[in-house]
Amino acid sequence: MKQSRTYGLNYLFVIFLTFAVTWYFITDNKNKLVSAADKSIGSVVTISSLNNSSFSNNKNGIGSGVIFSNEGYIVTNLHILNSQNINVKLYNGKNYPASIIGIDKNADIAVLKISTEDELKPINIADSDNLKVGDRVLAIGNPYGIGISVSNGIISATGRDYGNPYLQLIQTDAAINPGNSGGALINENGNLIGINSKIFSSTGAYQGIGFAIPSNVVVQIATQLIRFGNVKTLWIGNFRVSRTNLKINNKFTPGLRIIEMENIGPLYEKGIKTNDIIIGINDQTSNWNNLIQSLRFATLGENLKLDFYTITNEFKTYEFEYNDEFIN
Repeated sequence: MKQSRTYGLNYLFVIFLTFAVTWYFITDNKNKLVSAADKSIGSVVTISSLNNSSFSNNKNGIGSGVIFSNEGYIVTNLHILNSQNINVKLYNGKNYPASIIGIDKNADIAVLKISTEDELKPINIADSDNLKVGDRVLAIGNPYGIGISVSNGIISATGRDYGNPYLQLIQTDAAINPGNSGGALINENGNLIGINSKIFSSTGAYQGIGFAIPSNVVVQIATQLIRFGNVKTLWIGNFRVSRTNLKINNKFTPGLRIIEMENIGPLYEKGIKTNDIIIGINDQTSNWNNLIQSLRFATLGENLKLDFYTITNEFKTYEFEYNDEFIN
């Protein structure tokens, strides 16, 4: 009888402990998301512009943006800008005219600037290379112009090629609707991991598949737009490549065969010839996307490392420094 009572008490203790732990995690998760939203919501703005521009087909001229720095720089999507007559509304309700500092049509990114003596709240930025499928996220923006709103979801996939193979988009099921474009996708710590950019939908509204430009790409592009007014890419010559496979150490290795090259530029000067094959790009797989990303999103001071298998059956490695001499 005593043993039965002890068993019953232990059973009740296990139930209580399970309930307590479950309640703790539910409460903790809820509090984390509340804190994340509170931390970042003041960094997201509403952007409106008149519909008289070739930039965009945005009919209502309403979108979102993210405060990038204390100097008044704001990052958004280019496609929401319908004119040079742009208004930015902060989360506190104040409105300011904005000027366009620079645009990148390929990435659908624009940087705006407002002038104000008020203290701005730049968003904290996370390293988007550390994202994992299943991570919880919040999307912040102004859907349909109803006001800054927050939606909850997870990262559904990373490295998506949806209309632009160079951006390696983040896919999320957090609700993203027209007007959310240019807004923030944040992690559960309240830090920016992406700029909400587009949706996959048969109706034009949310259907559970949204895309964001990773924060690392946003920072690289925005920094160049602020510095130069446009995006500078690493230039190593004018050449064309085709995909190929070659057998190295009894293993097939993908490569990019140079099928045409002008007698100008760093590649030519280092002695690279037609039919030489690129077999490695910054120690990564040699494919067209990696090559374009390495050229397009390199930052000043970085090196581009290319491994070659030459027509003379030699392995050679060359590095190209991304400096003012080799930008385009």
